[in-house]
Amino acid sequence: MTHILAIDQGTTSSRAIIFDSALRPVATAQEEFRQYYPASGWVEHDPADIWATTVATCRAAIRQAGVRAADMVAIGITNQRETVVVWDRQTGQPIHNAIVWQDRRTARICARLKASGHEPMIQHKTGLLLDPYFSGTKLAWLLDHVEGARERARTGHLAFGTIDSFLIWKLTGGTIHATDATNAARTLLYNIRTGTWDAEICALFDIPLAMLPRVMDCAAEFGTTRADLFGGALPILGVAGDQQAATLGQACFQPGMLKSTYGTGCFALLNTGETLVSSRNRLLGTIAYQFDGRPAYALEGSIFIAGAVVQWLRDGLKMIREAGETQGLAEAADKTRGLYLVPAFVGLGAPYWDPDCRGAIYGLTRGTGPAEFARAALESVGFQTRDLWEAMQADWQGAGGGHILRVDGGMSASNWAMQFLADILGAPVDRPQNLETTALGAAWLAGMKAGVYPLQDAFAATWALDRQFTPRMAPDDRARRYAGWKDAVTRTLSR
Repeated sequence: MTHILAIDQGTTSSRAIIFDSALRPVATAQEEFRQYYPASGWVEHDPADIWATTVATCRAAIRQAGVRAADMVAIGITNQRETVVVWDRQTGQPIHNAIVWQDRRTARICARLKASGHEPMIQHKTGLLLDPYFSGTKLAWLLDHVEGARERARTGHLAFGTIDSFLIWKLTGGTIHATDATNAARTLLYNIRTGTWDAEICALFDIPLAMLPRVMDCAAEFGTTRADLFGGALPILGVAGDQQAATLGQACFQPGMLKSTYGTGCFALLNTGETLVSSRNRLLGTIAYQFDGRPAYALEGSIFIAGAVVQWLRDGLKMIREAGETQGLAEAADKTRGLYLVPAFVGLGAPYWDPDCRGAIYGLTRGTGPAEFARAALESVGFQTRDLWEAMQADWQGAGGGHILRVDGGMSASNWAMQFLADILGAPVDRPQNLETTALGAAWLAGMKAGVYPLQDAFAATWALDRQFTPRMAPDDRARRYAGWKDAVTRTLSR
């Protein structure tokens, strides 16, 4: 028994990666699944697609690695956070499509709760702001809009979960209804100070406590899979939301360490240790990870559109055939054009939290072409990261400019994008040799719990640098470019 199976269930695809005893990935399988957009600002997934692609990729990775269930120690799960599924406890059937974290349908609910003065209480208890991004108002919407759902929830017939909970339920044949502290912390229903579901907030949303999962540490015994799925029963020993899993995979165990993951969105987490920082700059307080019942906290900045802007160039505008083309186009672009793309396709996240604004492009001329669009798309990710960087510095003295940012995720493979990021931050950017830090974090949790992977300090010592990007941009140019971005955002905001 020398291998770990990591499930990385993301927003646009499901992946499975087999890691060996030395934490090296030896097999990977990935499948995209359909995105549903039933109305403007609404985003849904079919839970059946999530389950089918998860099982299929696990089986494919196992075949590719040439291993059997008997060769595997455990499973670790990491997942898209905040996405909501509600299912029938008896049949296991979801009552509706999953409502995805990007979905904005509950903006009016959030606005009404804010106007009633509830946000300070919610922020104090959960670390979160009242925004459609989080799970709580999505769950309330489902209970209000699916016929009979609220009564069935009150009588204990329905179960709620984020994607990790749904997968645990399915993998264990409906025997375990659980989540981990990092996913619970993103629901808007979990008190991260007391480590319990908050009865006051649940009552405010009219959500029965009976439908909520048990909350566990990130490394814990989450049950055992059905034997028929993978050729034998496997214990599930590690679970973390994708951004927290990446924080673990980047070995950001010390307060002051900062990582930023560039996937569909971009999410920066700053480890604040035992200190839960109350943000004055509209960042989020959250749980970075939890072991032995003791949470380590983080400040988080959430950008909704990062890699998704490149997907838009490919699938929406048909300007590119594959994401890798953007680097060459960006290099060829006329940098004097001053084009700014604000990718507020589903509103803007931190530090603006404007669910109603939509994307905009400024500085178009007759000379603007695909190269300039590609450059502006990549630059938008750097500019948004700078927004988070500055808010973190203002919120926590330990996040001062001397810190180095560790990056990961698909877009971090672009040398051009990472060089621009260092330039616009005016700070070094470190890219690790292993960019699959999200799956690595999930695998490490499971393997560490099983006793086959090292504990924190020894694991941190395995982190290896691929390349450090250092600033090359002149300070005056940096200030001018960022001022142009701030002006573009101001023009885009809905209020």
